[in-house]
Amino acid sequence: MHVLKWLGCAAIGATMFFAGSSAFAVTIGFSQVGDEGDWRPAWSKDMQEEAKKEGIDLKFADAQGKEEEQLKAVRSFIAQKVDAIIIAPVVVTGWDQVLGEAKKAGIPVFLADRDVDTADKSLFVTRISADFNLEGRLAGAWLAQASKGNCNIVELQGTTGAAPAIERKKGFEAVISLFPNMKIVKTQSGNFTTDGGKQVMEAFIKSTDNLKGICGVFAHNDNMQLGAIQAMKEAGLKPGKDFLLVSVDYVPAEKEALAAGDANASVELRSAIGKYIYPVVTDYLKDKKELPKWIVIPSDLHTAATPGN
Repeated sequence: MHVLKWLGCAAIGATMFFAGSSAFAVTIGFSQVGDEGDWRPAWSKDMQEEAKKEGIDLKFADAQGKEEEQLKAVRSFIAQKVDAIIIAPVVVTGWDQVLGEAKKAGIPVFLADRDVDTADKSLFVTRISADFNLEGRLAGAWLAQASKGNCNIVELQGTTGAAPAIERKKGFEAVISLFPNMKIVKTQSGNFTTDGGKQVMEAFIKSTDNLKGICGVFAHNDNMQLGAIQAMKEAGLKPGKDFLLVSVDYVPAEKEALAAGDANASVELRSAIGKYIYPVVTDYLKDKKELPKWIVIPSDLHTAATPGN
């Protein structure tokens, strides 16, 4: 079976559930990770715009990438007695206490985009997100096909401890481990930022004599890849031509890089996902029906030949 088709089928094991539109006014607190990259601000904007459409009173808090700020925001939402709380966690750990406080206050918590690491799954209603592991597997499968299973890879990781960084790496490695001549030879965190990606790639270029022997670049998000492209061009290298580049997000600047031939593939992480998230929350508030612990938002692989929307 075609490896990309096989990987896409793997997502069927997760539960798909998209509820109907909101029909009553609610107050929701939304704690966002921050505004790094292009994808997250686009998602924040969508969440705010979609809340207005649905008549939702949204209390928005930007944690600026700091877990302590996010915990403060959630406790503020609890104090304000909001109807529900949505959290995009900065990191996966350290959530049991504050989630317990929300539960004690009778406020349901929903995870969006990212996951938390807790043994007590009753502390949140459900997680609504893409499958980060699948995104990594799709990226790995594309690179395996494009390189015919023979590729030394440099990896630009996301923020250490963040669910997307953990799962995208696991998924990518699970696929390339099936090919004896594919391996990651250098890996470092670029913190999901363009500047971070550029700095990491500059270090890789210096340490490998202009990426000698390197076939592919896997970045956990597009912004790091875009920074890597800048560094490669400044070093006189030809990204997308001399090296195969695959990343995740499919932001507008990455679409331009694909069209220009500076990148080769990107796995889409949809940013307009308020339409998936809010109906789940508002329908739960109406009927309190038990939900699956993970509601999956689909992802797609794009190349210059298959641009999509």
